[in-house]
Amino acid sequence: MAEKITSKLDLQENKISSELVYEGSFLKVDKDVVSLPDGQTATREYIRHPGAVVIIPLFDDGRILLEKQFRYPLHQVFIEFPAGKIDAGEDPLLCAQRELREETGYTATDWSFVCTIHNAIAYSDEHLNIYLAKGLTAGQAALDEEEFLEVFTATLPEMLDWIRSGQITDVKTVIGTFWLEKILAGKW
Repeated sequence: MAEKITSKLDLQENKISSELVYEGSFLKVDKDVVSLPDGQTATREYIRHPGAVVIIPLFDDGRILLEKQFRYPLHQVFIEFPAGKIDAGEDPLLCAQRELREETGYTATDWSFVCTIHNAIAYSDEHLNIYLAKGLTAGQAALDEEEFLEVFTATLPEMLDWIRSGQITDVKTVIGTFWLEKILAGKW
């Protein structure tokens, strides 16, 4: 386990009060009043998220399983790794296995934890656990009722080109691709 990051300065902000501003079926928004290191106060608004998993599905021949999915906030189709929200009390690895099966129909025999990322630290507590999945076997997808996506394969050089050209901008997919490049080069 990595050491906790420390600082020579007291950078800690401490909650004085908290107000739930919004509670939906998926996300919650809090507005806190905090004391700053210099004794002043400030407000902090942030989204509470249950956490999610990201799966890097790698075929034996080096191809990568990907998805195309429309994302409403940006009104466009994105190229992404399979991913999904962790249910309350759910083990992240079991969530990754479930999400891969539900979204793509594939199962994997070999799972490796890659890392955890916090993708929006300025305004959300969301974290993503990234897993590498190998030993893939095709099956039947079981998409959620309101979920629509297209599954396809690509090579690592194609993905790197798409990142450079701006065709892949999803942060979990960009970071996962860079990790995959290291893994395949034997530098992980």
